[in-house]
Amino acid sequence: MCSILEILSFLLSILQTIIIVHIIVSWLVSFGVLNLGQPIVASVWDGLQRLLEPMYGPIRRALPPMGGLDLAPLVVILGVFVAQTLIRNNLPAACYGF
Repeated sequence: MCSILEILSFLLSILQTIIIVHIIVSWLVSFGVLNLGQPIVASVWDGLQRLLEPMYGPIRRALPPMGGLDLAPLVVILGVFVAQTLIRNNLPAACYGF
């Protein structure tokens, strides 16, 4: 059980990093620093969209319209933080029987 929780925590850390990269790339595209006409930028953007849209979609439908402000990444990051906190607090009990 200990190994499964550690692997899950590691995967959540990777997900959190991918979400932060997505946020930064979206800002860079919005401010014109990156151009989606470039093949590398377009492929990175498409890959991030395909990876994260299944998580963002249901959250976007549940949240009220915020006037162009997308809060779905923030909600997912908060969910990842909650899951990591739960794993971290229960890891000693699962591994060492405390």
